[in-house]
Amino acid sequence: MTRTIVASATREIVIGFDQPFCVIGERINPTGRKKLAAEMMEGNFDTVIKDALEQVAAGATMLDVNAGVTSVNPNETEPGLLVKTMEIVQGLVDVPLSIDSSVTAAIEAALKVAKGRPLINSVTGEEEKLEAILPLCAKYNVPVVAISNDESGISQDPDVRFAVAKKIVERAADYGIKPCDIVVDPLVMPIGAVGSAGLQVFALVRRLREELKVNTTCGLSNISFGLPHRHGINAGFIPMVIGAGMTSAIMNPCRPQEMEAVRAANVLNGTDENCYNWIKTYRDYKPAEGGAAAPAPAAASAGGGRRGGRAARVGAGAATE
Repeated sequence: MTRTIVASATREIVIGFDQPFCVIGERINPTGRKKLAAEMMEGNFDTVIKDALEQVAAGATMLDVNAGVTSVNPNETEPGLLVKTMEIVQGLVDVPLSIDSSVTAAIEAALKVAKGRPLINSVTGEEEKLEAILPLCAKYNVPVVAISNDESGISQDPDVRFAVAKKIVERAADYGIKPCDIVVDPLVMPIGAVGSAGLQVFALVRRLREELKVNTTCGLSNISFGLPHRHGINAGFIPMVIGAGMTSAIMNPCRPQEMEAVRAANVLNGTDENCYNWIKTYRDYKPAEGGAAAPAPAAASAGGGRRGGRAARVGAGAATE
């Protein structure tokens, strides 16, 4: 059984087919968030602190950390800022982190201060990226998100995207990186623009699981981009893509409707043993007046994992204000 191990200083998490769905909180990302970008550039991390604490309280299994505040001289500005952000977040929460950057120097700088075993987000099938990122994965013994695009861009043909993923897995093997340390992002297209986007990703995830035997992730909110009431689409997509075999997603855990869908899928998938986390989270649940859904209380993590040692336990959609 494929198991991807990630860890903080005190907590280890397993991403796997037989594990609860891994929710990777997306909010610490200034992409599309002008206020957050401005704050981080000024050295103000109040929103980062708030987002880190809120996401973990809402049930995030991991947190994605991105410090790409500007496209101007990112090789100079991003490494130091990402390190600072990582250190602040690690000092606040005990969940594992995903190091999210397109700047190789920033990824390595963050790896040097990371506690435990973080996830790198990400590598693509582009030769330049493969040659830059895979050696870092091998050097620091960390897993990586593999995005299914290459120099030709993002193909509309799911067979091409599968071939890119296979190429990355094979190239990783040349560096001694096992398939269990590759978490493939098959690239979720917006359903409003590509009517077959859902069917494409379901088929791709099944192939990735059965043929390459790798774990998978996605920028979950990409599926609803451009549509009204996006959270309704996202909440419908979650149990379907989990049923197809996806094992994690970069998403906003502070959306009760979406986290409810994750927890329900874990129950129905058999990865929430004896419905323990569902009962713990919703034991005192009462519908809001008028029959509308009420927000869930602060809850246990949606993903599996226990404190302690190993025996114990993008393509990301950009966060929005």
